[in-house]
Amino acid sequence: MNVLKIKELATDRISKGFPLLLELDFINKDDLVEGEFVKLVDRHNRFVAYGYIGKERKTIGYVLSLNESDQIDEAFFSKLFKAAYDRRTAFYADDQTTAFRFFNGEGDGIGGLTIDYYEGYYVFSWYSEGIYQHKDMIIQAFKQVISDFKGIYEKYRYPKAPHKSRFIEGEKAVEPLVVKENGIRYNIYLDEGWMTGLFLDQRSVRRKIMESWGLGKTFLNAFSYTGAFSIAAAMGGAVKTVNVDVANRSKERTKEQFQVNGLDSEQHEIRVMDVFSYLDYAQKHRLVFDLIVLDPPTFARTKKRTFSVDKDYTELVKEAVKVLAPGGLIITSTNAWNVTRDGFFEDVNQAFEELNVDAYLLEEFDLPEDFPVNKHHPESDYLKVFALERAK
Repeated sequence: MNVLKIKELATDRISKGFPLLLELDFINKDDLVEGEFVKLVDRHNRFVAYGYIGKERKTIGYVLSLNESDQIDEAFFSKLFKAAYDRRTAFYADDQTTAFRFFNGEGDGIGGLTIDYYEGYYVFSWYSEGIYQHKDMIIQAFKQVISDFKGIYEKYRYPKAPHKSRFIEGEKAVEPLVVKENGIRYNIYLDEGWMTGLFLDQRSVRRKIMESWGLGKTFLNAFSYTGAFSIAAAMGGAVKTVNVDVANRSKERTKEQFQVNGLDSEQHEIRVMDVFSYLDYAQKHRLVFDLIVLDPPTFARTKKRTFSVDKDYTELVKEAVKVLAPGGLIITSTNAWNVTRDGFFEDVNQAFEELNVDAYLLEEFDLPEDFPVNKHHPESDYLKVFALERAK
């Protein structure tokens, strides 16, 4: 294992639990080798941490352990997977939810790797080539803890990866695979690009829509993807949903979700178009909605416009509030790691202020319990969701 010397500020930050390694942390950056396990020492050659080098976004690697007696081997990773499993025993016991996150990056001890569970299948997502170089050992360690898996898939989330998605072991899942979440059925696809069709981190929001906010409502699902929020609303008694997404395949996927739950997709509107264009259409036709969800991608480009959460979210909320009924509820959401909770709330609140419309914060959501985060790295707690009620 290579020994790398780090600067004083990095020593202090890492010793306190910060899990990321930054390029500026190292005294000699020329010693950084992608995929290498490293022993980090201070300027006096005293042990600080073990980690690995793996470039990802603004990170050059991750800390793995602050314990010098640890050995970074198969047994080390098995121990982390056993802890992750023990942390989620309630999920395994819940037959009404059969899709959840089994392992959440640095929150569970290995930055750059997530593992999701879908009805007995596991999907590994590798976020750097550095961690992927240890794939064989890591999967073997996983199998020491989880021996009853049906199959394993993997997603490659780093630049220049050979594939986006691949089946690697066990039996292949039927496509679509039906999973349950809060008793609702969802069709997912384990081997279609980076996504599966269901964002697991929004489970708590969908549950609230189903149990409390959907009954008797007209519902607008902007950036609807496969319509998961709409299914929750419909199963909770919404009288109509309108699903808007610019992606062509969202229409068929959304129809599937209604049908797998015994709902008539013809009773619900599915539009393939730009969300801003639809909001303009809704305003011109004096359409109003009792419940609106705004959960856009962090960045998107269409033929008509470029959208980014940090620059354009206020304008999006303004246009949506114009079709929100008095007393209606709007759910604003982002998974942008570079947008703070307070900054996001300011962007949302600014829209109401510019329209001179009163609203109050009804409820706030963050990541569910199967998405643990490292408290020393606040940016990893990326999900921000605010539900606001418009004044009557």
